Amino acid sequence: MDATTAKAPAGPVLPPAAPRDAPPEPIWDGVSYENLDRIARAGLGRVTQGVSPNAVAAAVLDWATHLARAPGRQTELALAAWTDLMRLGRYAAASATPADAGASAPEPPFAPQPGDHRFDDPAGGRPPYSLYAQGFLAVEDFWEKATRPVRGMSAEHAARMAFLVRQALDVVSPSNSVATNPVLAKATLDEGGMNLVRGAGFLAEDVARALAGEREAPPAGLEVGKDLAVTPGKVVFRNHLMELIQYEPTTAEVRPEPVLIVPAWIMKYYILDLRPQNSLVRYLVGQGFTVFMVSWRNPTAADRDIGFDAYRTDGVLAALGAIGATVPGRKVHLAGYCLGGTTAAIAAATMAREHDDRLASLTLLAAQTDFSEAGELMLFVDESQVAFLEDLMWDQGVLDARQMDSAFRILRANDLIWSRVMREYLLGRRDAPNDLMVWNADQTRMPYRMHSEYLRGLFLENRLTAGRYAVEGRVVALKDIEAPMFIVGTESDHVAPWRSVYKAQLFTDNEATFVLTSGGHNAGIVSEPGHPGRHYRIGCRQPGDRYASPDAWLTGASACEGSWWPAWAEWLGLRSGPPAAAPAMGAPDRGLPPLEPAPRVYVLQR
Repeated sequence: MDATTAKAPAGPVLPPAAPRDAPPEPIWDGVSYENLDRIARAGLGRVTQGVSPNAVAAAVLDWATHLARAPGRQTELALAAWTDLMRLGRYAAASATPADAGASAPEPPFAPQPGDHRFDDPAGGRPPYSLYAQGFLAVEDFWEKATRPVRGMSAEHAARMAFLVRQALDVVSPSNSVATNPVLAKATLDEGGMNLVRGAGFLAEDVARALAGEREAPPAGLEVGKDLAVTPGKVVFRNHLMELIQYEPTTAEVRPEPVLIVPAWIMKYYILDLRPQNSLVRYLVGQGFTVFMVSWRNPTAADRDIGFDAYRTDGVLAALGAIGATVPGRKVHLAGYCLGGTTAAIAAATMAREHDDRLASLTLLAAQTDFSEAGELMLFVDESQVAFLEDLMWDQGVLDARQMDSAFRILRANDLIWSRVMREYLLGRRDAPNDLMVWNADQTRMPYRMHSEYLRGLFLENRLTAGRYAVEGRVVALKDIEAPMFIVGTESDHVAPWRSVYKAQLFTDNEATFVLTSGGHNAGIVSEPGHPGRHYRIGCRQPGDRYASPDAWLTGASACEGSWWPAWAEWLGLRSGPPAAAPAMGAPDRGLPPLEPAPRVYVLQR
């Protein structure tokens, strides 16, 4: 028996002995230490609802240290405080002095900001409530001056500091107290305090539901599939990320080019198909268009590794492929709402790069392509904040809907937080639910990888318009898009400010029609004909025209009363062929039979 075939001796095989002076093996490696840090930050993120304490502290420290070294600004603020105090004192003295018969009340020295309705009640114009309001507005005026940028201070930190101060002042507003709000005081006296008892009960219900992680059930008469999202249609395609709904025609003939709508995955699609009377889908079908809608799946922690580009490939492109099987050889009007519009623009640019000419047009509804002026959402988007959110999502697998909802509510704290506190917990009156409220409460989650890539690539680094956004390893450019564009911005949008949405024209050379409509991010889009008080402005840029700034465009755009929906339907019609017979539902002979009646599975996921 030679050495190569000899058996090893029985017993365990021990590793070679380490030299006496060798350091001991570490119990943890560097990755383990980093994971411990991420777990700690994720735990803190659950408490702060995803807001990084570093982002807050950096703004406060930057402001305080620069102000401490600015004696001129300090003197200016001292004089401003003295002036405001004197103006307030004069008003208080005039209010306390008995007025002559027929004399008017003294003119308040401070006025609320536009859109601030906290002090609208007539009783608020009389002492002592007028003094409470004017004192608060004087403090608000001083802090608006105090948080203006100091030379050398980061502009981002200045804006962040101003935002933080506004949030703190909103907490102590006289409108939030029974003693200083005339409406609350009167209601409490009239009801003997029963309004506060009811409000305490409502608060207890809401806290218990939040602690249990439960969502409120949709109210009767506003259920998805029964009262909302009821435009007749069928699911004709489904994959791991989305369902594709094809809506049934209601006209004898339809335009040959179908409309594909890509909604934001941050919420459910049916904001565009609420009740029959305010459904954009139903309106388009009634105008003779074949409409397809993407319904995104609600991700879970198991979907943590779904990337941002999957929403293009398995969402937009998969939908276009299914539509191509249903109506072969026809171009498609692609429309995207909010983040769905951003993805649609990226998909359109990629298709243009690849000489894919399947698009008849591209419509962006309150959707941004440039994020350098993305409004107050950008206030806390920096490396610290993104890393903090990434650690929270890394631990959870997704960004939870409640954490996302908190961020949006903070942006409009007066309307979405404190006005609700006043109505429900102090006046003791529950808001009557409506379709938009039900939709707004029906939120979705976002996978860890997708949201991280989206925040870094677009919000933090703005790669798409900086010429650094790569798809499949190659950069895409919006200027490659040749299909005509229809772009809609809304006047009071806190999520996608209209000037930011408008900037899509700065990075494209094609025909582009821009519409600025009244309303906000949601209500401005859900703007059905007959809705009272609606108006819009519209203007068109032809290929080769010089770029006009948003304000220059605003000066020259045509003003129109009513809904912008008919203008869009007419625009689509002018870029479509003559009406013809409606296509079949799905494509059974091509392996895409209708699966189920809409809205079906994904939209009902909680």
